[in-house]
Amino acid sequence: MIPLEMMPPLMFGGLVVFMLVGFPVAFSLLAVGLAFGAMSIEMGYFNVAFMQAVPQRIFGSVLANDLLLAIPFFTFMGAILEKCRLAEDMLDSMGQLFGKMRGGLGYSVIIVGFILGAITGTVAAQVIAMAMISLPVMMRYGYHMRYATGVLAASGTITQLVPPSLVLVVLADQLKTQTASADVGSMYLGAWGPSLVQIALFALYTFVLSRLKPDWLPAAPRDANSLSGWPLWKQCLRGIVPAAVLIFMVLGTMMAGIATPTESGAMGALGAVILAVIRHPAFTGRDKIVFRIGMTALVVAGAMHLVFDVEGKSMAAPIKLVLQAVLAVVYVMVVYLVIRASRIKELRDLIVLSYQSTMRLTAMVVFILIGSTCFSVVFQGVDGGRWVEHLFEGIPGGWIGFLLVVNLFVFFLAFFLDFFEIAFIVVPMLAPVAQKVLTPVLLASMGTPEAAASAALVWFGVMLCVNMQTSFMHPPFGFALFYLRGVAPKEVKSSDIYWGALPWVGLQLVMVLLVAVFPSTVTAFLDKGTAGDGTPPGLVIDQESMGNEQWTQPEQNDEPPQLDFGTPDEKPAGEKPAEPGKK
Repeated sequence: MIPLEMMPPLMFGGLVVFMLVGFPVAFSLLAVGLAFGAMSIEMGYFNVAFMQAVPQRIFGSVLANDLLLAIPFFTFMGAILEKCRLAEDMLDSMGQLFGKMRGGLGYSVIIVGFILGAITGTVAAQVIAMAMISLPVMMRYGYHMRYATGVLAASGTITQLVPPSLVLVVLADQLKTQTASADVGSMYLGAWGPSLVQIALFALYTFVLSRLKPDWLPAAPRDANSLSGWPLWKQCLRGIVPAAVLIFMVLGTMMAGIATPTESGAMGALGAVILAVIRHPAFTGRDKIVFRIGMTALVVAGAMHLVFDVEGKSMAAPIKLVLQAVLAVVYVMVVYLVIRASRIKELRDLIVLSYQSTMRLTAMVVFILIGSTCFSVVFQGVDGGRWVEHLFEGIPGGWIGFLLVVNLFVFFLAFFLDFFEIAFIVVPMLAPVAQKVLTPVLLASMGTPEAAASAALVWFGVMLCVNMQTSFMHPPFGFALFYLRGVAPKEVKSSDIYWGALPWVGLQLVMVLLVAVFPSTVTAFLDKGTAGDGTPPGLVIDQESMGNEQWTQPEQNDEPPQLDFGTPDEKPAGEKPAEPGKK
């Protein structure tokens, strides 16, 4: 008979063995969970009824989780934007703007990578798009291959940290405990500080390298800058303004409490389709008129929201009628442009391909979630949570030692596991310990224990997000390097790609250290309202029409439903106590 205290490490070891032999992660989680569940029932650690929590949690917390709907929306948005030439226009205009200085193309790639990261949210799309456009130009102007490949890969992975990153959405869903959680809005607010600091680090490295090795990062030839003055700024705005509008649609509405993460993702997906239409050569003069009328109506509707109490009961009927008419014009414009997209063969094919890639990613995430749910229920049933807590609480050095060990652990796991695998397997185990260890560190700055607990989870999640960027970068397993190798010309050596990535991995690890030592880089944008109040927080909207009360989106309960069955520490009524040595 296997002692109870040996069950958690054996479960974890069995999972590692399954993955090392190449078995799919989702089915590995499911197989290990079911196998150890059957063993635990046979050994008397819990009864058969305890396993009822598996389907109940799958249907109650996974398939009914509205937050996870944001994943296909953001994936679809990134797939559409990958092909609409937005990156090409932005890189060209930024190259014209910064090309006269040494390292100018490097600065352009970093800035465009940051902007695209705020609207695509996918590493593959960003790395491929920027490499196909910028790498030939950097090679033509004499940039050193190690720097060129490194800056392209690093600027592509920044999308993991810049909102609305899929990583932040998944981490927000997994960072839940019995007393606190990290909601998506707080994760987005917490990620802005580190993402800006990381961009500054990348730019600083480019500046220093351009001074130490000017032949590695030469200035573009004078004849390469064909634009100047207003034409140059016009081209820059042509790429930046649509991106800024889409960023506001996705992030601004959510931060302002107008939309939930799922709703903002849906608006972003629709906005990406519209952006692809208006940038297509088949966009005619009549289409432009419809688009301008619709955008004017949208501005008028926004102004009416600012001037009038649109939700108030005292709003005059004529004003309400005008607002409804203005919004109807916006809806007509959206429907018209979507129909136009369906009639343009190139865009129609693009939408179909985007649907297919979205379905593949979503199916993978759902299957991993189902497997991890089964694994998690059994793992908690054999006191796995207590085992993990005792394992990490015994680390010397307090919270500093805890963060050091956890970050090293995640860094090495990232050599072999994808982000989703780490997020669904490791993060739920570490979240309760992280809350317990890190909450005292933030108590003074956050004011209340409840706010400090939720802020601790946000801090921990953003730190893991920065760390897991390296999973896309460190040789030889980084996916970003594979994407870059796939689109780079044959004359670019794989050794240059691998060696070129190392300095940028070092910069990412420096960023992990900064976030760990200075938690204010994350918590500076949080307050008691955004950090949470100890319960799973949602986006709060102040509605005077609701009697000045607050409305919150429905809570997502991470605990199994309260069913009438035994637990590891509690036997059903009438059952004899376990013998010594049995639980």
